[in-house]
Amino acid sequence: MSGHGTPIPMISRKSGPLSGTADVPGDKSISHRSLILGAMAVGETRITGLLEGQDVLDTAKAMRAFGATVTDHGGGEWSVQGVGVGGFSEPDHVIDCGNSGTGVRLIMGAMATTPIAATFTGDASLNGRPMGRVTDPLALFGTQSFGREGGRLPMTIMGAADPVAVEYTLPVPSAQVKSAVLLAALNAPGQSVVIEKEATRDHTERMLQGFGAELSVEETPEGRRITLTGQPELKPQDIVVPRDPSSAAFPVCAALIVPGSDVLVPNIGLNPTRAGLFTTLQEMGADLTYENMREEGGEPVADLRAKFSPNMQGIAVPPERAASMIDEYPVLSVVASFAHGVTDMQGVKELRVKESDRIDAMAKGLRAAGVTVDEGPDWWKVTGLGADGVPGGATVASQLDHRIAMSFMVMGMASQKPMSVDDGSPIATSFPIFEPLMADLGAQIVRANG
Repeated sequence: MSGHGTPIPMISRKSGPLSGTADVPGDKSISHRSLILGAMAVGETRITGLLEGQDVLDTAKAMRAFGATVTDHGGGEWSVQGVGVGGFSEPDHVIDCGNSGTGVRLIMGAMATTPIAATFTGDASLNGRPMGRVTDPLALFGTQSFGREGGRLPMTIMGAADPVAVEYTLPVPSAQVKSAVLLAALNAPGQSVVIEKEATRDHTERMLQGFGAELSVEETPEGRRITLTGQPELKPQDIVVPRDPSSAAFPVCAALIVPGSDVLVPNIGLNPTRAGLFTTLQEMGADLTYENMREEGGEPVADLRAKFSPNMQGIAVPPERAASMIDEYPVLSVVASFAHGVTDMQGVKELRVKESDRIDAMAKGLRAAGVTVDEGPDWWKVTGLGADGVPGGATVASQLDHRIAMSFMVMGMASQKPMSVDDGSPIATSFPIFEPLMADLGAQIVRANG
């Protein structure tokens, strides 16, 4: 599937019990960062288990355009011959980041303090998303940006010739913005500081330390203070990418709402800045357990076992948990539809500026399926209808958003009538094996155009 080509309508029908093992792809966040930091190191970084979805493949192409040698050895094995911090060369063509907000924002940060120019574009969804949240802090280093009205792509970034160290407090929790600033700080002399009032996923900090950067994290009254010393020589690494908790969310949540299901999802990264969904599901009464807990590559990992849970209750999800599960609210809202009572999700305004306005997209789709949804600028509430209470029978606009499409495919597995999406092609950006993986568990998902 491709998020750039012909739309692929998809239908999901009521399923029998889901069972088996769901080997979900590698973590998308870590895959992006492995390629980018590998390109900024000196020597060869080897990566095992890279997510080969379109978003990550677009980042690999971008790193080649900046001068790194990126090689696909097959079977998720990749290598990156880096050019060093500040070693990027000027690309000779426009950098197309497809659907990936993470990719474009991190790459902008990585080249922002090197005196080169690069022009970025993406698909219709990405070109509608605001980039000012990244270009504003990058300007503090001396970087210039020229884009469409509202700070949108296509956009040309002029890297700073004489970058300066910065201190920046994130106005809203965003791992993408934090990471862009830290990557830019790599080629700025002196110490740069990023302060986040709420912790967001910390893969960039962990991986920078692994590559040999001098980085410290301090909890202070003003928030989490991250200090990075610029112009290090990053050392190449051997990276084993854990499997993606955001992808694991879909087979896990499907198992919870389909009667008789018992699904094992192995080797899932459980970084505490990413595992909020699983904590929330357990609080709702989900039969979700961790097995074989361990640590791999500095990240906590476990196997997840999810079983049908007909007695889940709606809860108030703590707003401070939002950053650790921001991508999982769409599929959580599907689970909430099959729970009892109201699930209240607050402090989630970031959902308004994802691949789509995810609150709006999910609210429209859930209502069309017979579920009551209330919403505001940074909150929404879903009133559950119980284990077999969701009517379904709707066709939903995926709005070029992979997580919207997959969420409604999960809903169709347990709703009374099938659920359809107008375009499932964006699923390839993050979860290219979604259809065969779910089919192997017993799901009934088909492409409407054959």
